[in-house]
Amino acid sequence: MTMPEAFSGGLAGTRMTHPAAVPAPAAWPGPARTGGRVLYLDFDGVLHPENVWQRPGIGPYVATPPGHRVFELAPLLDQALEPYPDLQIVLATNWVRVLSFTQAARRLPAGLRARVIGATYHSRMDAAVFQEMPRGVQVLADVSRRRPAAWLALDDDAEGWAPSWREHLVRTHAVLGISAPEVFAELREKLAGMYREGGAGCEPTRPHVAGHEERPDLGRMVVSGPGASRT
Repeated sequence: MTMPEAFSGGLAGTRMTHPAAVPAPAAWPGPARTGGRVLYLDFDGVLHPENVWQRPGIGPYVATPPGHRVFELAPLLDQALEPYPDLQIVLATNWVRVLSFTQAARRLPAGLRARVIGATYHSRMDAAVFQEMPRGVQVLADVSRRRPAAWLALDDDAEGWAPSWREHLVRTHAVLGISAPEVFAELREKLAGMYREGGAGCEPTRPHVAGHEERPDLGRMVVSGPGASRT
């Protein structure tokens, strides 16, 4: 979805090394859940085309190209993650800052929603500072705090990814998202590689979204047209 800005947001997976040098303000809260295997998930350009807007009374919708709907590719991602029941999801999308963590997570189908443990953005963070950080820096800052055993990121935005961390990113197609054949093949390869190299793995985690400690505040929409705002 395209909100105040767009509702945006190789090697087989490798054993985790933590980006300790990534800047993250000391006052930022630590995540409620740490460790485990994590997928950082953007929505726009991943689960549907990137150009998503929100209109009062209609909600989020794909503005262009025609013929698409929000979260149309969520079942495909659910299918790809099915062999990995312990894999957890951290939301790395502007939907969290604009709608709130809870509302963003509730947009996902039940199978994906049950994996969600948090988000890169938290309401106790300085929103202006966070918004100025490139997506790659936002993710790496969370990695430095959350310290997952292994991780991947699904995003169509490759800004802010240092070469040494680029192998953790599966960059998606802005329109086709994860359905682009080469993207889906890379995702499956990196997931399998992460589990080959990551050892026995963690216990499956199915936390509920409601009442989660990392719920951010409701974001304020910015109107960019006649009653519409980008996500």
